[in-house]
Amino acid sequence: MALRGSLNEVNLADICQLLALGAKTGCLWITDRSNFGYVYFFEGRVTFASVLNRPDRLGEILVQNGVITREQLSGAMEGQAMAPGAKLGRILVEQGAMSEDDLKRYITLQVSEAVYHLFAWGQGSFHFDPEKAPDDVDSDLIAINAENLLLEGARRVDEWSQIEKKVPTFDLIFQVVREPEEEVELTPHERKILPLMDGQRSVDDLIMKSGLVEFEVGKAVYGLIQAGYAEQVGRKEGTSPETEEARVHRHQKLGRAFYRAGMLEDAAREYRRVAELEPEDVESRTRLAVIALISGQSGEALTQYEDLPATEQRTYSVLRNRALALEMLGRHDEALHLLDVAESARPADAEVFLQRGITHLKARNPAGASDAFVRYRERVGDSEPPPIYYAHAVLAAAMEGALDEAVRLGREGLANYPNDGAILVNTAAVLECGDEPDAAEALYLRAVAESAPPAQAHKSLGDLSLERGDSAAALAHYQSAIRLDPELGDDVYLKLAKLAEMDEERDAAERYLRKALELDSTNGEARSALERLVATEG
Repeated sequence: MALRGSLNEVNLADICQLLALGAKTGCLWITDRSNFGYVYFFEGRVTFASVLNRPDRLGEILVQNGVITREQLSGAMEGQAMAPGAKLGRILVEQGAMSEDDLKRYITLQVSEAVYHLFAWGQGSFHFDPEKAPDDVDSDLIAINAENLLLEGARRVDEWSQIEKKVPTFDLIFQVVREPEEEVELTPHERKILPLMDGQRSVDDLIMKSGLVEFEVGKAVYGLIQAGYAEQVGRKEGTSPETEEARVHRHQKLGRAFYRAGMLEDAAREYRRVAELEPEDVESRTRLAVIALISGQSGEALTQYEDLPATEQRTYSVLRNRALALEMLGRHDEALHLLDVAESARPADAEVFLQRGITHLKARNPAGASDAFVRYRERVGDSEPPPIYYAHAVLAAAMEGALDEAVRLGREGLANYPNDGAILVNTAAVLECGDEPDAAEALYLRAVAESAPPAQAHKSLGDLSLERGDSAAALAHYQSAIRLDPELGDDVYLKLAKLAEMDEERDAAERYLRKALELDSTNGEARSALERLVATEG
């Protein structure tokens, strides 16, 4: 179940409730454009959550609550620096500084607080990525009942609407103006906060010093103000302006998070900001180039790669991606040259031969393609090739006239990937060329029955129906084809125009002919038909 939408239309609590009730597994990404958060679910329970650019206070909370000492925290942080990617809590457990139960309790607190923080976001967008699992956390460490989080989150949102009237921002400074009488009952959190309110510390400072979470501190400060024991005496002076290095780092973090979530437009926006601040930044240029490639903007991808330092332009991955961009632009000779350079960098890597075969095929050189595919198979040995190999190797063999070999490759591919649309369509096309229309039609029908049917399968079924004189079936398949891919080709629109004329639907015929010419202005048959149709109407 893929979900996406705007927080202006549906609140985060309702989304989480839907995922919990449906026992869903995956990652819910949330962004308000200036920030980013995510919540991982496993069978409807929350296993992890985080908000980008929100301080990770686990270590400080453990110290302030007496779970570990300051020295133990420092030692664990040194160990973390020595092992990038290692988790602080796990290091503390392994060092014997805290128990597994303590780690679970405080990780649960940290995750819950992140979710509560996200519940307060009323703007932005969300996207649920099913089956996505965290790759850098102990995802099996905790499993929080989402219903409990929803109830507590709703209560906090409601209470915070009152608290923020007195504590609208965390840079405010409060001071004790009257000590409470001995018989007055304060909450434990109020008692902990009261001696810290010295007229110098901001609410942010109180949060760091107390070891309490934001909501607990805000509620305690609010209670003390309402009881007349404290009042605001100032605001903490603004910190020094954000350095350019810090701004670059902030945009990089956002860009990585958006990229990981598949939110490519947002990722590109952040990486462009990095590139503006730091033109020599390699990560931003390469990520912008990859996003451009994914979006089909091959010219933009080349521009980004050309802005890289010369040494980076010669790295293996960049060489292959530049070759892909050139192939997309139809500059096949240049693409093949870069692939030769890439091969010299990594002679044993089979992937460069697969890419070379596809490029030769796009260049209408089936012999070169077949040779590259043979060399690819030699290098992968007994490993199973991916679907993209079979889809293109079938076409290369067919273009060389080796129809039996093409069918053999197609059947081998379908034995490994029985539901792959490209292999089904390409193998069917070969069977059709071999005068086996029934076998071809069976494969086309299998392709259109898939959850993501290829447009070409519907188009080919339309052609077969038209040959049989079944214009109704042909029309249905052609219309399905252009719904799936409006840019499929001028020929399908020409055929739709002819069918529309047969049904005396002149407006539809004219519309189809104009679309055919939009796709290929040199289509003389479409132009003549349109001129005749317009003249007849006149």
